[in-house]
Amino acid sequence: MDKRLSRVWQPLAWRLGAACSAAWALGALVDRAWMCLSIVLAAALAYTLVKLNRLHRWLLPSRQLPPEEQHGIWYELHSLFRTRNRASRRRKRRLLDLVRAFREAAEALPDAMIYLGADQRIVWFNAAAEHLIGLNHPNDIGAGITHLLRSPRVVDWLEAGAAEPLFDEPAPDDERRRLGFRLIRYGDVGQQLLIVRDISQVMRLEQMRRDFVANVSHELRTPLTVLHGYLDMIEPEDAPELAPMLKEMRAQSARMAQIVEDLLMLSRLEASPGLQDERVRMDSMLNTLKREAEALSQGAHAVRIQSEFEGDLAGSTKELHSAFSNLVSNAVRYTPAGGVITVRWHRVGDTAVLDVIDTGHGISPQHLPRITERFFRVSNSRSRETGGTGLGLSIVKHVLNLHQAQLDMESEPGRGSRFSCVFQASRLLPLAPVEQDAIA
Repeated sequence: MDKRLSRVWQPLAWRLGAACSAAWALGALVDRAWMCLSIVLAAALAYTLVKLNRLHRWLLPSRQLPPEEQHGIWYELHSLFRTRNRASRRRKRRLLDLVRAFREAAEALPDAMIYLGADQRIVWFNAAAEHLIGLNHPNDIGAGITHLLRSPRVVDWLEAGAAEPLFDEPAPDDERRRLGFRLIRYGDVGQQLLIVRDISQVMRLEQMRRDFVANVSHELRTPLTVLHGYLDMIEPEDAPELAPMLKEMRAQSARMAQIVEDLLMLSRLEASPGLQDERVRMDSMLNTLKREAEALSQGAHAVRIQSEFEGDLAGSTKELHSAFSNLVSNAVRYTPAGGVITVRWHRVGDTAVLDVIDTGHGISPQHLPRITERFFRVSNSRSRETGGTGLGLSIVKHVLNLHQAQLDMESEPGRGSRFSCVFQASRLLPLAPVEQDAIA
């Protein structure tokens, strides 16, 4: 294209130069050189203006006039504009096709999609949004999403930043239908995409699973108790040849009973609507955890308690003891003899943290994200040796969730693990006056 244009511009420049030279020579003969040169330049300027006017009219959307010439610089400019115009129209058609395909796909989705601006005002939404949360097109375009979703739980979730998905919210027009909300942020100017999904079937299946686990666990408790009782009645001395088998049967029946108890506790935690808060006395809790760790260790480990914060928690003593006890028992089980178990209660900024630190086998980083799943085990052989059920950390996670706390984990193979229960400031209580006086 550059060579082609240069072949056009060069003759034009030569012609203009020749015309100016001829005008200058002719004007010199009659002593009017500047006048003749001015006339030639004015004619060239007028010709250029006429051509620019025609090019301008040709570029207007309503005026598609063909070029007068089939050669020269003006014909080349017309061709260049025409080529770029056609390419622009093709790109525009492709973009329109993509937008149309995206909108058709979005309209076909069963999930509601609401495009929000940085100020959380609605820019666009699909048909499912009308069906699931009752939006009305086009009346609700431009309205604030918190003005249309009247559920206090959803409004609080959005105003808090919606960092995590929100589940099990009743639909505005039918409380039997349950919805899940997820907010996705993208772009450089704060665009947001609110996705609302009907999770009624998922919630029904989850409830069926919970009921099944609870019912089966409850039904297993009685026969396991009977079996365990009869096994305890058989003395190994009466049948020495059966002693190894009796020992293994007792151990396995006790393990099965523990699994049933853990499953029942998980079912109770999942079904719990909330907690009846009471003062959890952490000094007594730490002493209890030490006694339990020493009893389980049977002197094989050094158990240390570090109480660096004189404060209590608001929550359920029974549930928190279950969570802390699971962490301590895991530390004892998975730490070789001669290791150290440390339970530390301390402050970190506005939070209070209970650490359970061991010098045991440690956990590989790839296992940490799944360590709180039910029945997940890093090593099946190690779990069989220690008698673990694979439910302890799942119980810990559920208990902490009920207390709006979180479980942090740090571990390195061969160097032990640290499990930290982090409680927010709203759960912290100062020592009672009587206890403060007693301590003084």
